[in-house]
Amino acid sequence: MSVESLLMISVTLAMPVSTFASMFFTGRYLRHLGYEVCYVRNFTDVDDKIIARANELGEDPINLSKRYSEEFLRDMEHLNCLSPSVQPRVSDHMPQIIDIIKQILGKESAYIVDGDVYFSVDKFPDYGRLSGRKLEHNRAGERVAIDTRKRNPADFALWKSAKEGEPSWNSPWGPGRPGWHIECSAMSAEYLGFQFDIHGGGMDLIFPHHENEIAQSCSACDDSNVRYWIHNGFVTIDSEKMSKSLGNFFTIRQVIGLYHPLALRLFLIGTHYRTPINYSDVQLEKASDRAFYIYQTLYDCEEVLRSKDNVVKTEESIPQGIIDCINRFEEEARSSMCDDLLTPVVLSAMSEPLKFINDLLHTRKGKKQQSRIESLAALENVIKSTLNILGLNPGSYGQILEQLKEKALKRAKITEDGVLRKIEERDSARKEKDFERSDSIRNELAAVGIALMDSPNGTAWRPTLPLALQEQPVAAT
Repeated sequence: MSVESLLMISVTLAMPVSTFASMFFTGRYLRHLGYEVCYVRNFTDVDDKIIARANELGEDPINLSKRYSEEFLRDMEHLNCLSPSVQPRVSDHMPQIIDIIKQILGKESAYIVDGDVYFSVDKFPDYGRLSGRKLEHNRAGERVAIDTRKRNPADFALWKSAKEGEPSWNSPWGPGRPGWHIECSAMSAEYLGFQFDIHGGGMDLIFPHHENEIAQSCSACDDSNVRYWIHNGFVTIDSEKMSKSLGNFFTIRQVIGLYHPLALRLFLIGTHYRTPINYSDVQLEKASDRAFYIYQTLYDCEEVLRSKDNVVKTEESIPQGIIDCINRFEEEARSSMCDDLLTPVVLSAMSEPLKFINDLLHTRKGKKQQSRIESLAALENVIKSTLNILGLNPGSYGQILEQLKEKALKRAKITEDGVLRKIEERDSARKEKDFERSDSIRNELAAVGIALMDSPNGTAWRPTLPLALQEQPVAAT
């Protein structure tokens, strides 16, 4: 397609990183559909919280912001998120911010008080159109201290006059710095224009941040318009919002210390991005277990296909049942992703083709099936394509299986040598017909998330959901 899709994602460094789920697939899927995507992810590196934190640490606010920005980018790389087309920072865009404030003042939608510039919400009749909130519903002093200089308590700062201990820039109204909201309007206009397709962020940004963005952008330019707003739900713990203020949050870095990043990604996309997602060990264990199953299935399939490289594959010979399975999955994946990115439905639909692969690989009937190799190749191809769309294709199945096993050993607080010694002990117990001891060793390992699998070739192990967590109810998300 020649249609260009323009996206804007705002990143405020003081926000918890749990609010970025909607960026996981939007650009990736639009590119898959054939759109040319300009993806802008801006960094708020100047605001009240950053300045307060920098003063606590005795650090320059811009340097502090830069350090945290770099950490954020590493987290996004771990989670296999695509890099944006451009990543502007507030501190680099003061001329653009000052220009848009001038435009708003020129339309008489803002006023100056002692070097501060405030947007006048009374001058924008559509204020509240995104959130549905009315001005009379806003209680003065609820979010910020009451400023009696404002014409309306709901008026918000476009420019703040300089204060001691804060970074400042020169402006027509005196030295100062921008308010929180104006920066996004300025940077989106700079890189996407006043009209673009998709604007995203956490649901906590609907009001007042995105509401104020609409008001100031439309006041600066009559033709300003965002076609779609996407807001992702919060990550919760025991149904309570994860936040720094409550002290109940985990960083991405902490989580991936124990779980593979792609298992965390699988966990996050297992819930629709608009819906709150409940963080728990059992949910992450389930996601990790599911990831291992998916990649083990594809690894086994790849091994069989590699050994049959010289076999001529003709799709015409694939049994109708498998063709129907592939068609159902492709249609369900396509329709679900086009329906507001319903990733949980896509993951659920993947179960059928994965089961077909395992039947063809491991059952007596499947191994004898006509055109088995052609069927495996077609099934593997459709699953790999979908994993690419979801950002879940690891490149090397063997490598990720080893990494998933390493994480499982770390959670179980045992080494692989320790597991192998337990297997040897169990083998000895079985030879001596001490089945009570044999079962005890199996259960001991299962309790910490290590499953033993017996075969004619010996006993192997794989990660599994720990027994204690299997008994816990999973909270609905």
